[in-house]
Amino acid sequence: MHQLFRLVLGQRDLSRAGDLFSLEDAVIEDCLSEALEEIKAISCSLDYLTNDNDQAVVEICITRITTAIRETRSIERHGAALVSLWESCLEHNLQPQGKDEDTPHAKIASDITSCILQNYNQPPVMALAVPVAVKFLQGGNKELSRNMSSYLSLAAIAKADLLAEHTEAITCSVLRGRDRPLWVSHEHMYSPAPSLHSLNTTKQIIHLTMYEGPVRMNYTAKSSCVTC
Repeated sequence: MHQLFRLVLGQRDLSRAGDLFSLEDAVIEDCLSEALEEIKAISCSLDYLTNDNDQAVVEICITRITTAIRETRSIERHGAALVSLWESCLEHNLQPQGKDEDTPHAKIASDITSCILQNYNQPPVMALAVPVAVKFLQGGNKELSRNMSSYLSLAAIAKADLLAEHTEAITCSVLRGRDRPLWVSHEHMYSPAPSLHSLNTTKQIIHLTMYEGPVRMNYTAKSSCVTC
């Protein structure tokens, strides 16, 4: 790991965290996965929720890392470490504290989401990200769910087969979020091999999560109501 990252993360040195932005992206690119692993360890520590200094250090470091990943186009190299940190947020409370105040782990998840899911047209990245994104849809944080559904709708257009196996979970998320009946084809939902119809169904269900109004789809073939 670069010595400045080692200092900032190892000693939680907030006073030096801003210096990370003085480093060239190429200089730190090799150590980004290692830095992400250290951030995960910090964010999972017992006192993280009450330690404002550690939260500030993590926030600055994540911003620096995601910027470097974008600029060096190294998401495939560091995608696994980034998704691992992202997924670890699901183990913590993501519900807003008070009015529009995100929890520390919801902030981490939000900061990472766009860096990962803006690569919706890169199958290797999406293969790692989609299962985790679906879990966030079910996580109860409305803002995170809204952001996930927006990106997943793009992923469904670019590579629908990556989402086909998650159609049921996505549908359940729609049902919980809107409290409306959603009618879908049973054979589309449970087809062992994604067909053109099931992939189209996936795309349509993803799009439904982006709307606030009553949601209902009625297919003519073998329709059944899905309840969750």
